[in-house]
Amino acid sequence: MVSITRRNVLKASAMMAILGAATPARADDIRLRLYWWGAQERNRRTLSVAAKYQERHANIAIVGESASADYFQKLVTMMGGRNIPDVFQLEPNTLSDFSKRGACAPLDAYIPNTLKIADFGDNLDLCKVNGKIWGVGLGLNSFSMVVDETIFKQAGVPVPTDTTSWEEYADRSVAVTKAINKPNFWGAPNGARYHNGLNVWLEQRDKRLYSPDGRLGFTAEDASEWFDYWDKLAKRGGCVPADVQAGDHLDIDSSPLGQFKSATGLQYSNQLIGYQAQTKNKLSLTTYPMTKGLARSGHFYRPALIWSIAETSKYKEQAAEFISYFVTDPEAGAILGVERGVPMLPAIRKLIAPTLNPIEQATVEYVSFIADKVVPHPAPAPKGSTEFDRNVLRPIADQVAFGRISVSEAGKRVISEGNAVF
Repeated sequence: MVSITRRNVLKASAMMAILGAATPARADDIRLRLYWWGAQERNRRTLSVAAKYQERHANIAIVGESASADYFQKLVTMMGGRNIPDVFQLEPNTLSDFSKRGACAPLDAYIPNTLKIADFGDNLDLCKVNGKIWGVGLGLNSFSMVVDETIFKQAGVPVPTDTTSWEEYADRSVAVTKAINKPNFWGAPNGARYHNGLNVWLEQRDKRLYSPDGRLGFTAEDASEWFDYWDKLAKRGGCVPADVQAGDHLDIDSSPLGQFKSATGLQYSNQLIGYQAQTKNKLSLTTYPMTKGLARSGHFYRPALIWSIAETSKYKEQAAEFISYFVTDPEAGAILGVERGVPMLPAIRKLIAPTLNPIEQATVEYVSFIADKVVPHPAPAPKGSTEFDRNVLRPIADQVAFGRISVSEAGKRVISEGNAVF
């Protein structure tokens, strides 16, 4: 089995090339380039599916590359050079952005003959922007808190649940930090730079991250309140400090939880598998902290990840066939499990259910558990949302953490600089 080490994920390209070399090159051979981000477990499963696909298609070589913190910067560079891989990975906050930039090909014409995903039902609409489908959801997920139950037990602190308030989460995070009392370990990450965290925070208050007209849907006061929560928690010692926060690129490997520097992580439900693969401690899922009174959970269903096809691809039909295999074939489903979310296709869910290990089952159970808590899916993220996340929200959050600006100034700047992006 071909695999990638976490320390050198860029070897993925070479390894996938080796897969493609398994059959003699011919003039009519097709090379499909695949591009995704993820930790070691995702890389392993993706490569395994690609190898199985090549066994059935001797004239297709899949050459892949996995990236990490620089994924989207590289994708933008590829887009500028009209060199985007044939099949590339996005997620809901970037699908709308990149489709409006012209990076993605519309897929409606390939459904249902080539992309056999009509049975996705209403979930097809989760990848629809301005009336067209620009990607294929690889699984359902939602926001979640990943909790290291082993650490909480050692600390003698109650494990967070779906009724834990933001105030209680802060108090428990401080208590864990104090009880564990070891260098470079805290109860929580600093979530100030997490756009998904801000999204939930706003939805719980019946507000929106983005407005229907494609701008920010909240005020400077809302943003200041968000920054203030994390700033106070950091000063109490409950969450990671500024230098650790600044190194968090919103992936498993660089996150405080993934680096064993925090006892909780504000992540997506399917990521439990990747986190659990890195530790012997018992991890579990629960919701984000709640507002007092539990008025709204702020959670909604979303496609965990998405395959899109490049508008510049010469092999759109073949790319669509590969994606269809990836999401509908039982052989692929058995390999992928729920690492990229709970499968969209009911038949694949039913097929893999008996094969899931306890951690995989926990991700499925979580998606079912929040069914009566989710709010309607908001409007698609507007063009510029990727830039807002990376070049506005995260840098401003870091400046607050380093004490360079006040939470009040941070709130004002998020609005002024954010709206300038859109």
